[in-house]
Amino acid sequence: MEDQEKKNIRKAYIIIGVMLLLSVLYASASANYMYLNVYIWFGLAYGMMLQYGRFCFASASRDLFAAGVPRMAVGILIALIFFSIIQALLAATNMSTFHPAPAGIHTLIAGIIFGVGMVLAGGCASGSLYKIGEGNGTSVLSIMGISFGQAIFVTAGGPFLKLVPQSWVQSSMSKTWLPRENVTSWFDYYLTGYIFDKGTIQLSHTKLFGGLPGAWKYFIGDALINAIIPAILLVFVIYYFYMKKGFIKKRKKHNKKNPDSPLPESGLGAHLHGVWNMVLASKRTTLMGVLIGITAGWHIYVMKGMQLRFNVTNFGQLLTKMGHTGDVGIFGNVFDPGYWYITTQEAQFAGWIMEKIGLDMRHNVFFGVVNGLPELWRNPALWMSVGIILGAMILSLIANEFKFKAPKGELIVWGLLGGTLMGFGSRPGLGCNIGAFFIRSAGGDPGGWLFGLGMVTGAFFGVKFFNWWTERKMAKEMADF
Repeated sequence: MEDQEKKNIRKAYIIIGVMLLLSVLYASASANYMYLNVYIWFGLAYGMMLQYGRFCFASASRDLFAAGVPRMAVGILIALIFFSIIQALLAATNMSTFHPAPAGIHTLIAGIIFGVGMVLAGGCASGSLYKIGEGNGTSVLSIMGISFGQAIFVTAGGPFLKLVPQSWVQSSMSKTWLPRENVTSWFDYYLTGYIFDKGTIQLSHTKLFGGLPGAWKYFIGDALINAIIPAILLVFVIYYFYMKKGFIKKRKKHNKKNPDSPLPESGLGAHLHGVWNMVLASKRTTLMGVLIGITAGWHIYVMKGMQLRFNVTNFGQLLTKMGHTGDVGIFGNVFDPGYWYITTQEAQFAGWIMEKIGLDMRHNVFFGVVNGLPELWRNPALWMSVGIILGAMILSLIANEFKFKAPKGELIVWGLLGGTLMGFGSRPGLGCNIGAFFIRSAGGDPGGWLFGLGMVTGAFFGVKFFNWWTERKMAKEMADF
């Protein structure tokens, strides 16, 4: 066992050494690649924290709905609270890269599809990445489903064009700046004829909060109203439905044994103590929630600094400067979110593979206009995802927790099906559990909570389905026995 631990630690150091060497090679090839290096190392940081805290939105939903354990859900809400404060500070100092997204019924529906998918796959978008770093083969299939599910979803034409509402077609046709040869799929009409026409909401920019002096509009509108109060209310709701009964029962038991020093069994003070106990029930997850929130904010700050240093607003401008014009969309941009984000870069990964085998992946809006299709080694956001995998692998090796587990039987189906559903949900929802919920909710965009509502609803039904499936399977096995 000791020899294996030493081998694992040695492997972890090798991975770190390779990443350091890679960063040096990028920096020596061009100073512009320092921009890309930032994504690599923040990806590594996210991967380590996700793995250490076992941070996964699918696990949070499954633990809460199936076992009544709120540890992960509370940790996510704590991360959201801290991140919202940092987001407000960055916005107040003009160092934020955050931008809200259009929201509507599509956001809720997309969240439901994504929520079902993440429960079936056994991991959300970010959770699947860090679990790959632990050796989970089912998560590999999940990410493949997310990647190719998206790439197919955004390029599907043919009979799917008959489902496009005429209003979308008319709105898309009215946009003279849009090359018509790039409108070939139903998703192209969805983006250009529906999404692009919808406005966005960020509370600090509304009439209600926009008139507040100085930085107050960001701290009150975006952080306090849109993130902190809803998150705290959810913590209390979780306590009431899942922990209150057990907490009071423990207090009664304590008072029975210690009649001379009884603890209050009711009242606000008692329940506040119960909530605090729930928060501290897993210090590891809570600590990672705080660190993830802080790191996500620091990531935004550093990316804004990179943009100011290179005098650009998008990495595509640097790629064009270096002569890599084939990597960018028709307007010179490439997918460069400027903060923690997952799924779009996975779609680019699948799109790159599909293009290499001869499919036309450029004549559409998603790749050809909005996000570009860079070579894998020049894709900054994709390197962030790779960094998450490697960061989780480093920590799991050091902790002697790495073990490759090949998917078998039903897990193959669940991994691929769940991942594909997450891919299908992330595209109309304009993001995943991170980009469509976590980032947006913390940044003052109410649409983030709409996606979150859909995601939790989908996860609830996903858990119910799994319970039904398991009971049915066990009943059949017992009958056969």
